Amino acid sequence: MKLFVLLALAFALLSSSFASAATVEHTFNVQNKTINRLCNERVIVTVNGYFPGPNINVREGDTVIVHVVNKSPYNITIHWHGVFQLMSPWADGVEYITQCAIRPGNNYTYKFKVTQQEGTVWWHAHASVLRATVHGAFIIHPRSGRFPFPKPYKQVPIILGDWYDGNIEDIYRQELTIGGKVPPNAFLINGFPEITKLNVRQGKTYLLRMVNAGLNSNLFFKIANHKFTVVAVDGAYTEPYITDIIVLAAGQSADVLFTADQPIGSYYMAISAYVVGEPDEFLNNSTARGIIVYDGHHKTTSQPLMPMLPPLHDTPTAHKFFNNINSLVGAPHWVPVPLEVDEHMFITININLQKCPLNATCRGPLNQKFSASMNNESFVLPVGKGFSIMEAFYHNVSGVYTTDFPDKPPKVFNFTNPKIFLDANVTFAPKSTKVKKLRFNSTVDVVYQNTAILNAQSHPMHLHGFNFHVLAQGFGIFDPIGDKLKYNLVNPQVRNTVGVPPGGWAVIRFQANNPGAWFVHCHVDDHNLWGLDTVFLVENGPTPSTSLPPPPTDLPKC
Repeated sequence: MKLFVLLALAFALLSSSFASAATVEHTFNVQNKTINRLCNERVIVTVNGYFPGPNINVREGDTVIVHVVNKSPYNITIHWHGVFQLMSPWADGVEYITQCAIRPGNNYTYKFKVTQQEGTVWWHAHASVLRATVHGAFIIHPRSGRFPFPKPYKQVPIILGDWYDGNIEDIYRQELTIGGKVPPNAFLINGFPEITKLNVRQGKTYLLRMVNAGLNSNLFFKIANHKFTVVAVDGAYTEPYITDIIVLAAGQSADVLFTADQPIGSYYMAISAYVVGEPDEFLNNSTARGIIVYDGHHKTTSQPLMPMLPPLHDTPTAHKFFNNINSLVGAPHWVPVPLEVDEHMFITININLQKCPLNATCRGPLNQKFSASMNNESFVLPVGKGFSIMEAFYHNVSGVYTTDFPDKPPKVFNFTNPKIFLDANVTFAPKSTKVKKLRFNSTVDVVYQNTAILNAQSHPMHLHGFNFHVLAQGFGIFDPIGDKLKYNLVNPQVRNTVGVPPGGWAVIRFQANNPGAWFVHCHVDDHNLWGLDTVFLVENGPTPSTSLPPPPTDLPKC
């Protein structure tokens, strides 16, 4: 009888849990809109006329349906950054990787279920550079309504970004033609460089749901005289980490508790860039500001207090933040580190050169064009091949990609010595569409090794379709013996985007339990467009439920 009661209770709870799942449906009208920034009117691409775009709020277990209607003059796809897409890889939304673009005047519906994750991730365009203005937060609330930290008074999305004062498509078309680089003209907090305002009540705690949607910028964030408690990064819960600064690499997100515990008044929140290894002509040392205003504060002639932001090149501050975060063991959806490893990869991350075409003028170093590579292979999207990579994989179509992406660089050299720039064998990387095949359910270790071919920079490396454990990070050349002793196999931070230190390395580990074609790339869009990418092609498992499902019948055609 007792067993029956327990089983009945368990079934009732399970039924209640399933019943609570909902379908969240949105329509995204992708369209041009004229807005004013930096005293100039500019035409940008938006979703539903909003910049940033609408926030999507779901609960874990919900099904999401988004109808994308392309009223813009550009090809578009929408990527759900950080959403696992378990058994829905066709919804990942990456042009030429999982689908072909939604053309102007056409529409397409994304449908997927959000499972086994909570927290703040985001969505953005993944065609050309449209994500500069086509982006928004994707917030996954716990189905139970309970957090593994005290319930905040309010939740506030904070979308950080950068601004290019012109038509972003024209700017980048020109950049790719002449092989140069264009710095942003300003930084943004919730779409504005100056006027964002947040009213707070003294003594209350707010959950800031933060996203760095910047096209190319890693960012520092501070609020004058206030501290933060980081409780999640990239949609994965962390041990509470108290800090007076938030550092977000391009593409990263964080859930941050902020308590209004100062005297009633007004305080600036501010962001600035964290940049290493860039010539002065490619830098923007400006600051974007918003205002925190306490209830009961009466406007005076005095200015709000301004936080002291770090210098532009402050790697120690960035590394301290990135290296001091640990996962919250036992939190919802926490996964222990797999201890048996099947695949080992050592991937160099390089800024390279590409030869300037004859009779052309190029603006990169030595009058060449900028390029980028992983293991000396500079990735090229399969444009004009008739299929995306995942379609070619599913239909067994040849000629779209090859599966010989190398597990290690073809040449071993002093990776962090700037003088290697003089070696043309590493400075100029061949163009290819090489991918790496992974067996289903294999455990993969990747050592990302930053190089100094064209100055050591910080690269935020993003993996679609998975979270991964960040086992260790450091500077210099990775030591396969000594640095393995630094691995955190107990509570390492869990992310989908890791900032590889300039002149350093980072080690990640993940289980390839999600069949499909998953883009691996630097989330600095310059580097992405130059070829700092590849694809992990995860093979089918042994059953239909662990195999790539058929593509939707209305998947856009190339």
